[in-house]
Amino acid sequence: MADAINRRGLFGGLAAGAAAASLPASTLAAGQARDQLAPFGKEWSGRNWSRGLEGQRRADLDDGRFLNPIMAGDRPDPTILKDGDVYYMTFSSFESVPGLVIWRSTDLVNWTPVTAALKRYIGSVWAPELCRHEDRYYLYVPARTEEYRSNYVLWADDIAGPWSEPIDLHLPDHIDPGHIVGEDGERYLFLNNGDMVPLAPDGLSTAGPVRHVYDPWRYPDDWTAESFSPEGPKLIRRGDWFYMITAVGGTAGPPTGHMVIAARSRSVHGPWEDHPGNPLVRTASAAEKWWSRGHATLVEGPQGGWWMVYHGYENAFWTLGRQTLLDPVEWSEDGWFHARGGDLSAPLPLPAPRAPGVARPPHGMALSDDFSQDRFGLQWSFYAAEPNEADRFQRRDGVLHLRAKGRSPRDCSPLTFPQGEQAYRIECEIEIDPGCTAGLVVFYDHALYAGLGFDPDRFVTHQYGLERGRPANPHGRRMHLRLTNDRHIITFHHSPDGRTWTKFDRQMEVSGYHHNVRGGFMMLRPGLYAAGQGEARFRNFRFQAL
Repeated sequence: MADAINRRGLFGGLAAGAAAASLPASTLAAGQARDQLAPFGKEWSGRNWSRGLEGQRRADLDDGRFLNPIMAGDRPDPTILKDGDVYYMTFSSFESVPGLVIWRSTDLVNWTPVTAALKRYIGSVWAPELCRHEDRYYLYVPARTEEYRSNYVLWADDIAGPWSEPIDLHLPDHIDPGHIVGEDGERYLFLNNGDMVPLAPDGLSTAGPVRHVYDPWRYPDDWTAESFSPEGPKLIRRGDWFYMITAVGGTAGPPTGHMVIAARSRSVHGPWEDHPGNPLVRTASAAEKWWSRGHATLVEGPQGGWWMVYHGYENAFWTLGRQTLLDPVEWSEDGWFHARGGDLSAPLPLPAPRAPGVARPPHGMALSDDFSQDRFGLQWSFYAAEPNEADRFQRRDGVLHLRAKGRSPRDCSPLTFPQGEQAYRIECEIEIDPGCTAGLVVFYDHALYAGLGFDPDRFVTHQYGLERGRPANPHGRRMHLRLTNDRHIITFHHSPDGRTWTKFDRQMEVSGYHHNVRGGFMMLRPGLYAAGQGEARFRNFRFQAL
């Protein structure tokens, strides 16, 4: 049954609702409350975040407080650099290329994108380290494929780039590099499991063997955790002490596993003294708002206070990946620091209060795209891109031309982006060549995705990473498609003109499309795909938080 839509308010003034959109917010179908349709996380769905571009949530409440996360969506393993009065931060980008998007802030809460430092696929990119030494910026990055694993370094004279090609450091047995200059003036990388390797003065190669310098503090055996897994060492020097923060307990698995521990030493070579208050951060109960909190970095705030950035899963929303959290830190007279934010479910004072009448800085970016400007790398990225993958992506006259590849989302390297909403809607006009199949997806990896596409004759439904059916397509080679993800309930609509919409007769539940089911550490990302032959043309992509 088709339904005409009153096009108000949605998609920046262009309405894009199904029949359900005209119903009260608490009810999406006759006799069915929203919490009946999408029950997961309902106890946390009423949090009062501020809303920004396209209704996306933002931490800055504009009342002198912020509410975590500071970066919603898949922003795991945050590495942060204080560079004068400016902060830069980047995250694990895993299989996405371009990757290692660097973000900028002056207040630790509001962030805008700068550039993507990594332009080609080197494997799944894990916890990076962003640092500055003298007048040059460095990114130390672990990456692995099924055939090869190592750590790499990229460098740039300007944070905005251009960034160098990745240089192999030939460290196959370690992950999570953390950079520090020792008391001897030499450069070192700390690695997982308490190991360390010296660097050459230019930071572009190692200068000796890996050494074991620290046995990390271990939690009691009766605690529920995924695994010991000491990883993510991040180091600072403050006064006469070096401080090292380490993540233990496993990255995912039980919500109570991941945690933050610390140690200090007067020499990078040790001996290292464990913090008497370990663990400094830990999710104590699955009833908390943020799960698996860990992988922290210490940073001095804009007004002299200290903070930790780390990641955590949102209660009931593993599908959003690990999101970036900000926790206030206090130093005690004995030279130790302590986390003071608690479980981070309540608002906290801003690191840098604004004077009355001063507007909030910009934050995030709009995810709608009319394809008039190049957003490849900042928003869009390919999954497990081949060397020439970017050649498939061409913008001309407000149209994205995407050359088809493979046979389905499984092997066509979909074009996706991270987002941080519990509920959202995407919509796009799609035109295909004969022999091409294209559509909208929510994509975890090549074996786990859901979506709706079409060829000239039939729709193609995808669920669990499988093709599930091919009902008739009444629109031919051009149509508008809409995908709604409302707290893990996926609904599709289609239209010949973008005004009159028909609900597709299949809905899906995707709360299990995440790391604890599939592995890989990633998030369920919305996006576009084109498979088969020829190309697909995409116009007026729209995103709206719900």
